[in-house]
Amino acid sequence: MDTTTAAARSTLEDLPRTADRLFDDSHLPAETIEIRSQARDFASSVLLPRAAELNSAEESLEAFPRNLVTAIADAGLYRVLFPTDVGGLGLEFPTLAAAVVLEELGYHSPGVASALYDGQALLVGRTLDNAPAPLRAEYLPRLVAGEIVGSFATSEPDASTDLSAEQMATVARPVDGGYRVAGRKRWITNSCAADIMTTLCVCDGAQLMLLIDMQEPGVTVLAPDRKMGNRVQLTSDVILDEVFVPSSHVIAEPGRGLPAALASLSVGRIGIGAVGVGMAQAAFDLAARHMGRREAFGHRLGEFQHWQFRFAEHAIALESARSLYQKAARKIDVTQRAEPEAAMAKVTGSRVAVDVARDAIQVHGGYGFVRSLTADPVVNHLESIWRDSKIGEIYEGANEVQLWSIARVALGRDLTG
Repeated sequence: MDTTTAAARSTLEDLPRTADRLFDDSHLPAETIEIRSQARDFASSVLLPRAAELNSAEESLEAFPRNLVTAIADAGLYRVLFPTDVGGLGLEFPTLAAAVVLEELGYHSPGVASALYDGQALLVGRTLDNAPAPLRAEYLPRLVAGEIVGSFATSEPDASTDLSAEQMATVARPVDGGYRVAGRKRWITNSCAADIMTTLCVCDGAQLMLLIDMQEPGVTVLAPDRKMGNRVQLTSDVILDEVFVPSSHVIAEPGRGLPAALASLSVGRIGIGAVGVGMAQAAFDLAARHMGRREAFGHRLGEFQHWQFRFAEHAIALESARSLYQKAARKIDVTQRAEPEAAMAKVTGSRVAVDVARDAIQVHGGYGFVRSLTADPVVNHLESIWRDSKIGEIYEGANEVQLWSIARVALGRDLTG
């Protein structure tokens, strides 16, 4: 890690929030508004001072911010999504509140939001919440308390968006007392630091979901991947060499594994949309501040109608994306169904992050392109937003697949297949 970068200030410091005058959250439940306030306080006090470091660090096992897992738990933010019997808050609209938390965390550090909240709480946590009672009671309270780190393993070298049994190569073979698992998982968030891994496998052509102890013999986790962005979200290959999994660690029986995985991924897609809104809002706020200060040809940049119209369109897109992720989350809380709104939320949230970041860099000119100036070592957060935003259009179901799933509802499967 560049220690100069790690010690430098971030452009997010003292940044005015345009959403406070553009966005009206009076339609949200009081509990959600309270959780947003708590999450913003946490993000401002804990993430903001480390934003330059977190968003610029190179991937390594040593870079995994285990202390932030503890901090998130101590702030009560993992409790948001779960009922009281496992240490949760028992909110009326828990998914909505968790999505709002993700937007607030994503404003300062999308990688922290994706890895330590979306991955930990929405993917692993929701999977455990739907596990058999003994497994749920053993592991979910520990995850809520920040005592363990979890990984959610579906993707493989040749299976990611397509998780069909025919495409997957991780096999669970029945043996006395459980299963032996052999295969290789790829892009597995937090795996290098995880205690447990919820794992989608194939058994005799049917898919099942297992909970694997990462200390079990036969589990090998490779070094973290080196990615373009989202570097706090450490991903690694996990090699499973005849790993024993006891019958008591079956989350979903053969034939029920894929629905269990997809149910968690639907919630995760809402989370990706919310993180995208957080990134886009940060980029929008940086651009708005710059346009109010920077002059060219005798005028401040914000006086040029081109940028007025451009960012008015972005304000509309931000409002639409925020409303969609909130509607999708509330729909899950009320009906237990997420689609097609979850797919819409992911597409719009990830798209607005890319679009606003691009124009925010453009309006900053050269100041948007640098990581930091030698003469003024303030880390340019736009650079990391630009790098981090692209993955939102790819992971947890590529946007093209989300569009197809929306089209299947809009036009019917007889046309779309």
